[in-house]
Amino acid sequence: MSTSTATSAETQGTPVPVLSFSPIVLPVPGRPVDLQVRVSAPATGTKLPVILLSHGHGPSNNLSSLNGYAPLAHLWAAHGFVVVQPTHLTSRTLSHLVADAPGAPDFWRSRAEDMTHILDRLDMIERTVPQLAGRIDPTKVAVAGHSLGGFTAALLLGAGVNDPDTGSVVHLAEPRIKAGVLLAAPGRGGEVFNGPMAEQWPIIGAIDFSTMTAPALVVAGDKDDSRHFTDMGPDWHADPYTLAPGPKTLLTLFDAEHGLGGIAGYDAAETTDENPERVAALARLTAAYLHTQLHPGAPTWPNEQKTLTTGPDPVGRVVSK
Repeated sequence: MSTSTATSAETQGTPVPVLSFSPIVLPVPGRPVDLQVRVSAPATGTKLPVILLSHGHGPSNNLSSLNGYAPLAHLWAAHGFVVVQPTHLTSRTLSHLVADAPGAPDFWRSRAEDMTHILDRLDMIERTVPQLAGRIDPTKVAVAGHSLGGFTAALLLGAGVNDPDTGSVVHLAEPRIKAGVLLAAPGRGGEVFNGPMAEQWPIIGAIDFSTMTAPALVVAGDKDDSRHFTDMGPDWHADPYTLAPGPKTLLTLFDAEHGLGGIAGYDAAETTDENPERVAALARLTAAYLHTQLHPGAPTWPNEQKTLTTGPDPVGRVVSK
């Protein structure tokens, strides 16, 4: 178990030291390998809300696993959230074990089901992590996901997907999840889903945001031009906001590319827009949004929104519906 202290500016009080514990191993019948998770939690506090964090794909081995996304996980935990990170079957750390498993290579259904398995055993996870027992509020759960993880989060928040194998629409909404954050998530299919990777990942274009009714903050970088999937430009990543019913909020980060400043890992070589200040601001804004969603009436989100997206040097712009 390691202890670290996050250093972001104040969001919901002074950041506290963070406990990080991994791996917690959850056997899941029918899953080709056991589900492994990391838990990051504040060293103090009770009635702690939970964020389930779904990793993306990407070129690195370990960033697409429970070992990635430390910049977000640590900052969220320092501000009072218990962050649970699974290693999905899409992780490059598992490629040699699951290449021929049912659902490969995208494992879209399994990724969403991983989060349901975690919630089913949240009490066991809480007892397993030293110093965490009795401190979680299981009624306050949110989901966050980056890139392919944003696709997973959308499904858990109510989006449907047209199963390419059966032609039927599948819904994997998880009612225990009250709100979500989609970070650089994929957008629509159809005619605009025309990049060279579209044929290899048809499931990405099979999503239907019209049933994604849960509250969500959609985060898009205004320089995130995913030409491998679409020629629509950065607006494609705003689709989960544009095409879903309210209540939704769109945060457009200025000058941000797909890594949103480097959320997948500290000093990761493939981050094309390395910007620690942007990552810290994004962590504050997302934590504040989820805090207000899980504690209705709390001023955390409007306060942080005013601080970071107005004035002479805003990190981005916010619209809501």
